[in-house]
Amino acid sequence: MTALTLSTAAASGLRADAIVIGVAKGAADKSGALVVAPGAEAVDKAYDGRLAGVLETLGASGGEGEVTKLPAPSGFKAPLVLAVGLGALPEKDDAFDAETLRRAAGAAARALAGTKKAAFALPISDAADAGAVAEGALLGAYAFDAYKENGKNGKDAKNGKAPLAEVALLGGKPRDKAYKAAIERATAVTEELNRARDLVNTPPNDLNPESFAAVAQAAGKEHGIKVQVLDEKALAKGGYGGILGVGAGSAAAPRLVQLTYTSAKAKKHLAFVGKGITYDSGGISLKPAGHNETMKCDMSGAAAVFAAVVAAARLGLEVNVTGWLALAENMPSGSATRPGDVLRMYSGKTVEVLNTDAEGRLVLADALWKASEDKPDAIVDVATLTGAMVLALGNRTFGVMANDDAFRTAVVEAAEEVGEPSWPMPLPEHLKKGMDSPTADIANMGERMGGGLVAGLFLKEFVGEGITWAHLDIAGPAFNEQGPFGYTPKGGTGSAVRTLVRLAELTAAGDLG
Repeated sequence: MTALTLSTAAASGLRADAIVIGVAKGAADKSGALVVAPGAEAVDKAYDGRLAGVLETLGASGGEGEVTKLPAPSGFKAPLVLAVGLGALPEKDDAFDAETLRRAAGAAARALAGTKKAAFALPISDAADAGAVAEGALLGAYAFDAYKENGKNGKDAKNGKAPLAEVALLGGKPRDKAYKAAIERATAVTEELNRARDLVNTPPNDLNPESFAAVAQAAGKEHGIKVQVLDEKALAKGGYGGILGVGAGSAAAPRLVQLTYTSAKAKKHLAFVGKGITYDSGGISLKPAGHNETMKCDMSGAAAVFAAVVAAARLGLEVNVTGWLALAENMPSGSATRPGDVLRMYSGKTVEVLNTDAEGRLVLADALWKASEDKPDAIVDVATLTGAMVLALGNRTFGVMANDDAFRTAVVEAAEEVGEPSWPMPLPEHLKKGMDSPTADIANMGERMGGGLVAGLFLKEFVGEGITWAHLDIAGPAFNEQGPFGYTPKGGTGSAVRTLVRLAELTAAGDLG
């Protein structure tokens, strides 16, 4: 993990391999000229106030995430200046929003792979800004190279570059309690988010329900979290037909993992439920060629829930948080669940399985009902649930459904606050009829159109009466198959971790219902 410190040192005197500054597109009344952002005054002065002109000559425009490198001015101990674009200059003042700072810091950190130490002189006006820059830098410096030659040495065999090793935030206040708290929070959240990314990126031959559960148990011991694991025998005894039905075709038996973080000062209880399909072949309803290659990411919801509970424990939040990881591998075999089979769920409700590739809702249904038994103040489930949500919202935005409009709004606002794009989605009652079954209480499939909403309606059937609930379908942003951007790498992204942590923080503060 990249080390991070707050520094009051002058940019010119700090020993580092690079100094990161921000540049922006000027306002319209300035003809859109490049502007050096606050925080880089000392660097600009060393260029005799001509830094913006020099960068423009090199082709810099200030566009968001754009990176331009140039030699540091005479007298600086760092040999390199890296200018990262912040986008348009704010109209009212020079304050950039937190997400802009996160993305800029992330882009800079990625560009500095192979560098030991960088000094970040981005605009920091308060502790929140410092936290945003810290988050972006630590997330942008992420790399998953455990399976590559020399990966154990922290190097990528392809390009020989290790992630940026150390970040010094200039303009920070090391002795200020607010700044220290912001950095501690950023470190805890990003370390757990990056652990979630590692889990998503781990090949399915090494990550199955049993090994995932072992990771959770180890983290529980480290951070004082109670962990209970139900194996296949306990699941059968307890009547968890959904989880068992999905895992029936695999040699790797399913698990249901409960992580419990408690605070002596807690007044509220949140439950997070994560879909953890460690590999999804589609089962008997086998996915077509071209759709299997990234299905190791189908446990992203469980990874997010796991990371959020551990982060809550590390931050000592004054809220009780229970995480449920519904873990199974969906494979075709002679013992696999067939289309047409009927499963008796943990709730007692029966489900006719019309498509074994609609398996995530089955494992979540058991976990949701189990979570409901504790009567938490709210339940939030997270899942890479439907391709329909990707078609609706694209690859960077997750959908939010809920049985309470105010809670759905609160979840969307929390996601926006931490920089995770989301969108409120409805749960139209008329779509429920499509899941009518002549054989069972409900079918696991309904109308094809609006399939993401149908899945949400199915899950709603397994939430205990009177319990506030939200469903996050992260099928789009959970796994980035395109090139990296901002602080987001290619591969597992850790989507929804920050939203869940923020919901826990708001609940602890009494600001979430």
